[in-house]
Amino acid sequence: MNHPVEPVAHGRRLLAAAPDPGLRRSLVAWLGSAGHAVEAVGTGAAAVTSLGPQRFDLIIMDMDIPDLRELSRHRPTLVERPPILCITSCESLEQVVPEIGTEVSDYVTKPCRGPELLARVQVLLRTRTADREPVLRHDDLVLDEAVCQVWRGERRLEITAAEYRLLRHLLLNAGRVLSKEQLALQVWGESRTANTVERLMSRLRHKVDRTRPALIHTRRGFGYWLGDRATPRT
Repeated sequence: MNHPVEPVAHGRRLLAAAPDPGLRRSLVAWLGSAGHAVEAVGTGAAAVTSLGPQRFDLIIMDMDIPDLRELSRHRPTLVERPPILCITSCESLEQVVPEIGTEVSDYVTKPCRGPELLARVQVLLRTRTADREPVLRHDDLVLDEAVCQVWRGERRLEITAAEYRLLRHLLLNAGRVLSKEQLALQVWGESRTANTVERLMSRLRHKVDRTRPALIHTRRGFGYWLGDRATPRT
């Protein structure tokens, strides 16, 4: 099985930190509709906790967030910290840096609008594309973003575009439990219902898990995760 090595600009893992639940929900919907996997938190301390065990391609930070300077205090643990895009009332990047106390790559002014935010995100991610292999893997499951094909071992899976987007999001969040509502919001920006997600998941599991061991699991009352059967992250 040969896979192209040319990197392509597909979705990334993003960390969004904002104290306002409405803004967090909007960020997840905007960025998810563009194909990105988004983890949303409400405090600077929670952002640092997420940055510890996980790798992100970009941080989006509302400057009204509590304990904003947690990021600068934890500099020794964030050697490979990704770029930071600030959401702020400031009118220049020079005003933003003293407030946050660390390096900032770009900013958008409030009120935050989806199209402008997505444009800034695209510019910041473009510089990181060359370092990213366009293949997502878990065990013998391979999703090749360059040609939009999925393999389980030597078996090529025939999946629909909707199933592809769902599987890709599960791979980007491997080991993390995601509810049907989260998947609908993060993958399609709420253009799918929880019942639709359940039907798509059933079809996807039938195709992926024809080969054992099973990789897509259900945590009753919580949601789905892709990975080993060991206890997932919540």
